[in-house]
Amino acid sequence: MKGISSLVAIALSSAIANAHTVFTTLFVNNVSQGDGTCVRMNMDPQQCTNPIAEIDSDDMACGVNGAQPVAFTCPVPAGGKLTFQWRLWADAEQPGVLDSSHKGPCAIYAKQIKDMATDSAAGPGWMKLWEDGYDSATGKWCTEKLIDSDGLMTFNVPESLPGGNWLFRPELLALHNADKGDPQFYTGCAQVFVQGSKAGPVDVPGQYIISIPGYVQADDPGLTFNIYSPQFPYPMPGPRVLEPAKLATMAASISVSSSKAALKQTEGKLPPNYLIKNANWVGVEVADYSTEDGCWKASEACFNQAAACYDSAPPTGSANCLAWEQKCDGISAACSAGDFRGPPNKGQKLASKSSAPPRDIPGPLGARSTRRLERRHVNRIGWRQS
Repeated sequence: MKGISSLVAIALSSAIANAHTVFTTLFVNNVSQGDGTCVRMNMDPQQCTNPIAEIDSDDMACGVNGAQPVAFTCPVPAGGKLTFQWRLWADAEQPGVLDSSHKGPCAIYAKQIKDMATDSAAGPGWMKLWEDGYDSATGKWCTEKLIDSDGLMTFNVPESLPGGNWLFRPELLALHNADKGDPQFYTGCAQVFVQGSKAGPVDVPGQYIISIPGYVQADDPGLTFNIYSPQFPYPMPGPRVLEPAKLATMAASISVSSSKAALKQTEGKLPPNYLIKNANWVGVEVADYSTEDGCWKASEACFNQAAACYDSAPPTGSANCLAWEQKCDGISAACSAGDFRGPPNKGQKLASKSSAPPRDIPGPLGARSTRRLERRHVNRIGWRQS
């Protein structure tokens, strides 16, 4: 019996060790943009939920594979609402957010980007726009609140944030092994176009701008905090939050576009004529044909698109690649039957297969007053100005 108990204990320990998490889905004003759409994430299904291996690596910016931009950038109006969904299983094969043992703080960082295709995610230019640590009123860490909210982390984009391209970086820090020198960071990035009327860089004081990696060190109090024998208050890692009021003052000098209308996104937009989307791939209709040769060429072009879909599919899944492949099967079947006029059902949108939507989109987790944020950072131990 003792041997069986030991095996069970080892199995449970292994399950907890692997009960990690990954940022999979962006919501804009309560609307899902689609699993994986506009999201930079680890593309390895077997490793995507793992924490960042080294806190001094470039992977700390947007995660493993986070240096690689994705095809689409999701628009959000200035002052809009962003929600980041975290999952235990990237494709939602099983429910869950994060193991309850993984207690710790959360934060959201942002970086202004000129060119999504070429600008580096890693390096300077990041600022923290939101955080939540340990809530003494409820006795819960931010990660526990995240589990309670079905993995949905909500954040209101400051109305004064300049328009243009931004990377938004949700971050979780699990402290269950911090006392053993193993703080576990989880992160990813959303490519977002803010539709503001002001454009230009914000002149932010140095204490608010940090470099990722480099903004935390292994011996920081917030990374070595013992959650089993806690000495509160918890010292939040990283810089101060750049609060909306301060950001508004800093952004006041930025010029307003001549039309005073929201800036128009020109890159990373979804094409208007797509038939189905899977993460950052879209299927578009094949060319018209009226001959046997044209029919088979259209079939080949369709299957080439299907191959591209499967090749680009992130760990959130490839269900809509299969839906597209079935369209290709229909074209091929028509060609085999001697029907050389097509394509069949030209331009018809395909039914998208997506994960079940959440029951409700919560408000920001652990919203706190400016005064409380200021007080905690002034009093925290080991806080650095840069």
